[in-house]
Amino acid sequence: MAGGAGTATPGVVNTLALVIRLDNISKQHGPQILFIEASAAILRGEKIGLVGPNGAGKSTVFRLIMGEESPDEGQISIDRNVTIGHFSQDVGEMKGISAIGATMDGAGPVSAMATEMRELEHAMADPTRIDELDALVDRFGHVQARFDELGGYALEARAREIMAGLGFSQEMMDGDVGNLSGGWKMRVALARILLMRPKVMLLDEPSNHLDIESIIWLEGFLKNYDGALLMTTHDREFMNRVVSKIIEIDGGVLTTFSGNYDFYEKQRALNETQAEAAYARQQAMLAKEIRFIERFKAQASHAAQVQSRVKKLDKIEKLEPPRRRRVLSFAFPEAPRSGEDVIKIEGLHKQYGSHVIYDGFDLMVRRKERWSVMGVNGAGKSTLLKLVAGDIAPDQGSVTLGAGVRLGYFAQHAMELLDADKTVYETLEEAFPLASVGTIKSLGGCFGFSGSDIDKICRVLSGGEKARLVMARLLFDRPNLLVLDEPTNHLDMATKEMLLTALRDFEGTMLFVSHDRRFLAGLSNRVLELVPEGVIPYGGGYLEYVARSGHEAPGLRA
Repeated sequence: MAGGAGTATPGVVNTLALVIRLDNISKQHGPQILFIEASAAILRGEKIGLVGPNGAGKSTVFRLIMGEESPDEGQISIDRNVTIGHFSQDVGEMKGISAIGATMDGAGPVSAMATEMRELEHAMADPTRIDELDALVDRFGHVQARFDELGGYALEARAREIMAGLGFSQEMMDGDVGNLSGGWKMRVALARILLMRPKVMLLDEPSNHLDIESIIWLEGFLKNYDGALLMTTHDREFMNRVVSKIIEIDGGVLTTFSGNYDFYEKQRALNETQAEAAYARQQAMLAKEIRFIERFKAQASHAAQVQSRVKKLDKIEKLEPPRRRRVLSFAFPEAPRSGEDVIKIEGLHKQYGSHVIYDGFDLMVRRKERWSVMGVNGAGKSTLLKLVAGDIAPDQGSVTLGAGVRLGYFAQHAMELLDADKTVYETLEEAFPLASVGTIKSLGGCFGFSGSDIDKICRVLSGGEKARLVMARLLFDRPNLLVLDEPTNHLDMATKEMLLTALRDFEGTMLFVSHDRRFLAGLSNRVLELVPEGVIPYGGGYLEYVARSGHEAPGLRA
């Protein structure tokens, strides 16, 4: 990358290793100015994190590099013979082909051979085309030979390996991609880019929709990838483990930091402190000079000194007041104390069809315990939380909440239940009809909906804003037991940090599911691991669980 740690100047760039350069670009969308003479460079093999507030222009950088948009000023240079793979959250329509076929479709000429082979296989099995069988078999032989020449069979093996790493079963790989949910289609689109192995990968939130096992697998893949990588992600641990440089977009400027996200955050704070100190020093100096000028400007004996100081002030380059990012924070309202026994599970049985989730499961959750529930997809994590919340009933056994327990439940799809046509204020007012206008506005302000933001319609809210609104509605009722199912999904890093800080200070009991390792390590003091053999409780937090079990997630067993 161009520039030293924490500087916005390009500096010296090794042109032999340069693959992409953004040179003094300016870009404006309507009244919004995204970039002002911004520069950055991507070198061969670099792993770079792209960060900045929502709306700062991260996705625009990707579109500029891909040629989907052009800068208003400046230029973007891409080295010859550089292939670029771009993964975005907009995966488009996928249907009528197997998931493995859709993945291989991104691999160039060999994918066309694979598609024709599949079509010929169907044609040869079609009894209505028996008269064409000889011609079809002959064509199949030629296509199969060409497929083999291009390394097609090795490609399919690599595609299946990548898809397995992203959590696909063999059945899902061979099934129609059109039958997959939006989240699994995202994984197909990501697998296609990884299989392509371009010289440069642009990954926009690649860890969205992935479970912890897939995130950890992807970390390893990207660390071993020998091309250049530019990515955005809201998963701080993921970014820390993969990238070694950060490009920050802020105030129309691209600034480079040499290091991972933790280093960037410390360096940025240091830069802010230094900028504030420099501004304060200059303001003090200016005030002193102005006082001298005002005091002696009418005295002829000091005329030369006054004129000298006036000229000095005219020549000084005035520093702009440092801008500080707005940091959201909130505190949980004090809740009434519950009894010592908060959740009692006895002889729990639950199954869906022939799939047994729980078969005689017992657990006691006590006050102030924070249980992280871990398990692979389908292990029953969300099922357990729904049973505790009373959303579903056990087939046998019981789930009982203790004396004085007030439950707050954040469901995985809670944000989808918001009325799109209601404002933030109306949503909170509907939940708490007896609350005063001032109380509702104060609650909204605590969760980042101050001023006119409280009148925003839910339809236009970002994922993070919706999550904050659901959390505000949940917490107003002062729960002392929080049951949280993936509460960090769709949250940006700043909102995650806000939630993590608040939950650390929560005085009640927690039962939660999350794939964010920073969240797991920062909150849990107990771990419940769901494995095929049954349920394994650990009497320590996530870090102790990792140390004792030897793996970061149940699906990573040796």
